[in-house]
Amino acid sequence: MDTVLLVCGSATPQPSGFAGEVVQVPGRPGKKDVDPLLVEQQQRLVVAGSDADFAAVALRLLRKDRLADTDMALLPTHRRSRLARRWGIPTRPGRALALAERGTPSPVPLIRDDAGGVLVAHGAVAPIRAVAYCEEQLVLRAPARELRVQPSDPAGAGLAIRITARGLLRRRRSYEGRALQLGFDPDSGAVPVLDGVPRERPINRWTWYRHTTDLRLVRP
Repeated sequence: MDTVLLVCGSATPQPSGFAGEVVQVPGRPGKKDVDPLLVEQQQRLVVAGSDADFAAVALRLLRKDRLADTDMALLPTHRRSRLARRWGIPTRPGRALALAERGTPSPVPLIRDDAGGVLVAHGAVAPIRAVAYCEEQLVLRAPARELRVQPSDPAGAGLAIRITARGLLRRRRSYEGRALQLGFDPDSGAVPVLDGVPRERPINRWTWYRHTTDLRLVRP
């Protein structure tokens, strides 16, 4: 299997002891950075970087229809990586590298949005004033402190949703579904945060949904 390590961003140190090809790319690499590295065979891409860097590479695999035959592994450069925490990926460099090189991939949900992006670990809107439907179920109609979305367990519907109410008690409600549709108060100035990166401009409508092909993620 062809294995390539993508070292994302100038501040990301190059891991030592990696036996395969090592390529330095910008943070959140794009088409010109990733596409030339995709070969026409079974392949493993190891991403040394942030959750947002990993999501950028996953987006290129989706666009090139390579999700089904490409393994993806993460070398977290931040100990607070939500992707690492969600799937039990070690954050210590030596253990993370050993898993990335020799671990076995398993399918995990990949979340898309109606703006052409993907979500691999964590999405949030806070605070939020919106009407929200999970599938056909109305899950939000009043202002809330926060709405969070992350991939569900692989056998689940795809999206795990948590809504935190306003007030001192901060009551939380959880839902699961294949899609979440949001219609925002026009004056709310809602800006989703996608894998740690705020969207560039406020939105009035937003949809997250499970992609038909899962990620082949190397994890314990």
